[in-house]
Amino acid sequence: MEDQQRWRWRWRSCRAALLLLLFTATADASSLGSQEHGDGDGDGDDGDKAAVERLRQYLRFPTVHPDPDYGPAVQFLLAQAASLALDTMVKEFVAKKPVVLLTWRGQDPSLPSILLNSHMDVVPVEVEDWKYDPFGAFMDSNGDIYARGAQDMKSIGIMYLEAIRNLKKTGFRPLRNVHISFVPDEEIGGVDGFGQFSKSEEFRNLNLAVGLDEGSGTETESYRTFAGEKSPWWLSIKAVGTPGHGSKLYDNSAVENLLKSIEAISIFRTSEFDKIKSGKATLADVVSVNPVFLKAGTPTPTGFVMNVQPSEAEAGFDIRLPPFADRKAIERRIADEWAPPLRNMTYKFILKSGGEGNASAIAAESSKLWWKLFETALAKAGVKFSKPEIIYGTTDARYVRDQGVPALGFSPIANTISLLHNHNEYLNMKEFLKGIKVYEEILRIFANYKNFDYHSDAAIYVIDSLYIRNF
Repeated sequence: MEDQQRWRWRWRSCRAALLLLLFTATADASSLGSQEHGDGDGDGDDGDKAAVERLRQYLRFPTVHPDPDYGPAVQFLLAQAASLALDTMVKEFVAKKPVVLLTWRGQDPSLPSILLNSHMDVVPVEVEDWKYDPFGAFMDSNGDIYARGAQDMKSIGIMYLEAIRNLKKTGFRPLRNVHISFVPDEEIGGVDGFGQFSKSEEFRNLNLAVGLDEGSGTETESYRTFAGEKSPWWLSIKAVGTPGHGSKLYDNSAVENLLKSIEAISIFRTSEFDKIKSGKATLADVVSVNPVFLKAGTPTPTGFVMNVQPSEAEAGFDIRLPPFADRKAIERRIADEWAPPLRNMTYKFILKSGGEGNASAIAAESSKLWWKLFETALAKAGVKFSKPEIIYGTTDARYVRDQGVPALGFSPIANTISLLHNHNEYLNMKEFLKGIKVYEEILRIFANYKNFDYHSDAAIYVIDSLYIRNF
């Protein structure tokens, strides 16, 4: 019964239609003459204005950690699906963490399909450091839209939908199914979101040929493209020791032992950072380690007890491993140097992703085909783009690759200062509208490629620490 309550199929439902009317009315009321923005509203035709307003509506939903409210965002997406006559499915593999799947049915649904993925959640904000309300989606006279998620990555999800909207207006019909997924919890590892979805029968039934997910914006005119990513290891190290008076000196206190570990980690971090500074490697090539929290001491209402040495001290580290890093060597280093039992230390992984690492890079026979089609689409769109890279962050694309499906990382955001997880995150409306056009070309080519054969002219991509061979 519980599963039935959590499993909800909506096939052009009346509820979604009513919500569409609500959202459309809101858009009509706000798209013209809004006091929130200046001459940025005068650019583009009515279709462009409506697309921008739909983006701003989506950005206003506070799907922000640590307590994201997904409900209103899901209803908004279902309303958009109804306006596009897309099939819809919503499932909570974990309670209160919905996965939304929209489907544009192709002429031949038996063909392997396309997946366009984005995540609904966003990272926390420090409101006092923002120029505007981070969930107000304020648009200034230059057309810059300020909101958490403007770059990472609510804008990409709306680009998908607006590209489909524009293609439908032209009468275009995809040959194969196109799926658009909106998932929760990517910003905290995606384990309960795409991680659960990727292991499900629903995912297997998609019969995927290729997936697209987020990449990274650029300050130049050349889009960045990504063929793999680093694997996240979120590590917590704890030291214990005998508590004592703050005036005493003795060996192996909890804080002293933790400081020794932090020193060892800092030495390793410096050696990896030096490779970047010397020009021998990029951020994507090295093992990055950064401290993210420290916890020790006895708190008081005004601070901490200052004359007691604590019995426990703990620190957290965000470790990112390139696809072909020696994972066993890193684990030995953690056990022997960073958290040795001889110093009364233990460790645990809050998140450990990537296996042996190969799944974090494209290594399917079909990879060459899809990259060539991707190149063709970008060239047809008339945009510049870089050779494929390993993205230094982590995305849900790794879950797609773990299932043996090639996945490309791409965010069509150029001429923009990268402010992912930073204050005053923004996206200019012109870049947003340009990205929609790029996805139109990608969909035209991906969805209607006919000569689909994994085994003809097959080539395997080999991604090492510095470059991609055979590309």
